[in-house]
Order: sequence, then C-alpha cells, then structure tokens
Amino acid sequence: MDYSNHIVISGDFIAYTSLSTVEKKTLEQQLLQLFQQLETKYKTFSRLIKGDYLECVVPDPENGLAVALAIKTFIKSLEIEEKVENNRTRVFQTYSIRLAMGLGRLDRFNREENIIDGDAIYRSGRAISSESTHNKERMVIKNTLFFSSINEELNLNIDAIISLLDHLLARATSRQSEVLFLKIMGNSEKVIAKKLGVSQSSINQHSTASGWNGMDKAIRYFTHTLSKIS
Repeated sequence: MDYSNHIVISGDFIAYTSLSTVEKKTLEQQLLQLFQQLETKYKTFSRLIKGDYLECVVPDPENGLAVALAIKTFIKSLEIEEKVENNRTRVFQTYSIRLAMGLGRLDRFNREENIIDGDAIYRSGRAISSESTHNKERMVIKNTLFFSSINEELNLNIDAIISLLDHLLARATSRQSEVLFLKIMGNSEKVIAKKLGVSQSSINQHSTASGWNGMDKAIRYFTHTLSKIS
C-alpha cells in the first residue's frame, strides 16, 4: 500500500433537485465520460454516489487544483435543456457544485474494490459538510471551493487563491466554462477552436473574459507548492 499523500476531492451538487429526471440521467452519463478523461490525464479514481455527490482520488497532489477546476468548469459548461425560470435552476447554472480538496494520507485505497479510506477523504468530507444545510436550502452560496490539510499556513495560502477563483467561476458563462475546461485538459487555443467550430480569436476572447491567465497562474502555483511538500 502506498502511504504517500493524496488529494481526495469531494463534490456536492448545488440545487440538484432543480434538474429534471432526464437532466439528472444525462448529467450522470456525462460525468462518467469526464471521469474517464480525468483518469487518462491525471490517473485519478472517481465515483458518483447517490447521483448528487462525487469523490475523486488524485494520486499526485500537485494536480489537485487542476482536477477540481476541470470538474467545476465541465459541469458549468453543461447547458440546462429545460429552461425553467426559477431561483434553484439559476443557482445550479451559476454555481453547479461545491468541491473540497482534502490533502492527507489514505490508509486504504483500492480501485478494484472501490475502497477509499483515510485522512484525505475525511478532510474533504468534513469541509463539504461544514457548509450549513440551512444555507444550502435557502440558496445562500458564499463559497464553492475548499481546501483542507494538516498545514494551517498552507490552508491559508490556498484558501486565498481559491476564493478568487470562486469569484471568477461564478461569473463564467457555459461557453467560457467549456473553453476553460478544454484549456485545463491541455488543449491549445487552435485545437479548441477546431473542436468548437469557432475562430481562434473567439477562443482567446472567451479566455480573457473568464480570467484564464489568472487561473493558469493559480494552477501553476498550486502545482509548484504541493510538489514540494507531498
């Protein structure tokens, strides 16, 4: 068993009940495709629990923020087909999911047997559950990205960064989120333009408007910092 540090990402969908049954099934199918992409690029292990909760093990902690942002932007890029004009649907489209990254050891981790147990998953789970259910039901959303480790100084530094990313992502459109996701997954603007059938200048405009340069620097900082302590 590998007792090195891992990051476990716990995710809790916001306003999940605002989706129709068809939308929930479609979301689940698309998430399974996302999990495969993340496993290929980052060697992650992901699972969906009860439809509205996910867990993702990131074996190389320095990739934790990139994976979390990939999940967040992927979900925000999805269009809600049934345009129900109510507050809960708008909240889902704006915030989509809470994500908490827990850095720590895993005492037990077995992909084949679907076992994840240890400090990393405890930390991510506690960070998600610490958000009051009252706020969740009343749709008072303050933060959707969290980080927890044994290192309090590291927690403060990472929290400052992800708070700013939270602010950026809440304002990103579905198309901007799609561009961000494809960039996080390593695609060039030329490749993204071809995938989406638009001009490269259009992709550049979406990147600038959504704050990609700052996000890219945040990912690089996270990667550099975690690679030194993991």
